[in-house]
Amino acid sequence: METNSYISLSLAAAARRDLEVTANNIANANTAGFKGERVAFEAYLLTDPGGEDTEFVIDAGSYVDTRQGAFVQTGNPLDIALNGDGWLSYRTPEGQIAYGRDGQLSLSPDGVLQTQSGAEVLDSGGGTITLPPGIADLQISPEGTISSEEGELGQIGMFDVPSIQSYERLGAGMFTPPAGAADDAQPAQSTEMVQGSIESSNVHPVAEVTRLMEVQKSYERATKLIDNEDKLIRDALRRIGRMG
Repeated sequence: METNSYISLSLAAAARRDLEVTANNIANANTAGFKGERVAFEAYLLTDPGGEDTEFVIDAGSYVDTRQGAFVQTGNPLDIALNGDGWLSYRTPEGQIAYGRDGQLSLSPDGVLQTQSGAEVLDSGGGTITLPPGIADLQISPEGTISSEEGELGQIGMFDVPSIQSYERLGAGMFTPPAGAADDAQPAQSTEMVQGSIESSNVHPVAEVTRLMEVQKSYERATKLIDNEDKLIRDALRRIGRMG
């Protein structure tokens, strides 16, 4: 394969990766607490002492856009939003410990506080939170303490996760430590809880759709260059064959 084909192939691979990430952002534009993902690309310069240097595009990984989403008031006493950089902690139905910002909560038939996707919301010690049936006048303080006329019922955990950029994405906007990596979550220092509201996704659909169209065009250009180079090579081989 010629050098031009390798250059075009690197661009096509980068554009495809960007398409996948952007499409996932659009799909989660209405997911409560979802944080958008961005892909970082780098230029790789291949030096040739006897000729011209060649520059390729390489995928340097992705990162989480941690900017806070807008708050939407729901009036539901079980709904919560986090004001600050902290994260909620969950136990997924598969038993994984995960972190996210989805505060659209409900109670299971057994009274366990959970997300709409069925992940259990954990307290500051990593335990599940169970509320008594028929609870009235439910209050959640900025520190996450749940109380009612019966007194304190538990406390929703809020955590700072310094290594969130290296965590793996799960569904529903949640993150989990990579296999074999330590979980470095610690009690949040400057995050407050807001009752009766949820945090919207920080993805802006119009901007993401525009980006998707631009990346799609880049991908099509790259694949067209590969096809053209392939046609030139085949044409050259046919001519050589005729001369022989």
